[in-house]
Amino acid sequence: MHILFLCTGNSCRSIIAEATFNHLAPPSMRAMSAGSQPTGEVHPRSIALLQAKGIATEGYRSKSWDNLPVKPDIVITVCSNAAGETCPAYLGDVMRAHWGVDDPAKATGSDAQIQASFEQAYRLLRARIEAFLQLDPSILNDREALQTRLQAIGQIESK
Repeated sequence: MHILFLCTGNSCRSIIAEATFNHLAPPSMRAMSAGSQPTGEVHPRSIALLQAKGIATEGYRSKSWDNLPVKPDIVITVCSNAAGETCPAYLGDVMRAHWGVDDPAKATGSDAQIQASFEQAYRLLRARIEAFLQLDPSILNDREALQTRLQAIGQIESK
C-alpha cells in the first residue's frame, strides 16, 4: 500500500508525515510526499526535528506530485484549511482524506515558539499515523469503511 502525503510546498508537514509513517509502518506500507507547488527544499527545522526523534532523514527532498514513483492508493492532504490555505486537489482515482495541520514554516515569534509549532505538527501527525497503523487490517480492503476511518483519524488532536 502506498500513501501520499500531499501539501502545497512539500517542505514541512508532508515531509514529517512521510518520514514518520515510514519509520513506524510495516514494510508492506510505504509513504511518499509531494507538493502541488514544491518549495524545492526541506525546511531545516523539519530535518532537525525528525533527527531528534530518531527518524531517518536521508533522501527526503521537496518534490512535485508530477513525478511520483508509483500511483498512490491513498492521498492524505495535510494543509490547514483553518489557516486559509488552499489544499491541492490530487487528480486521479484514489482514496482521499484530509488531515489538516497548521504550517509550522509560517510560525512567528521566538525561537522557542517556532520550535513548539514544529513539535505540535509532529505530535499531531504522529498521533494520526499511529491511529491509521492500528486499524484492523481487514478494513484496508473495505473502501467505504476505510474512507470513514481515514476521515475520523483526520479529526484526532494530539496528546
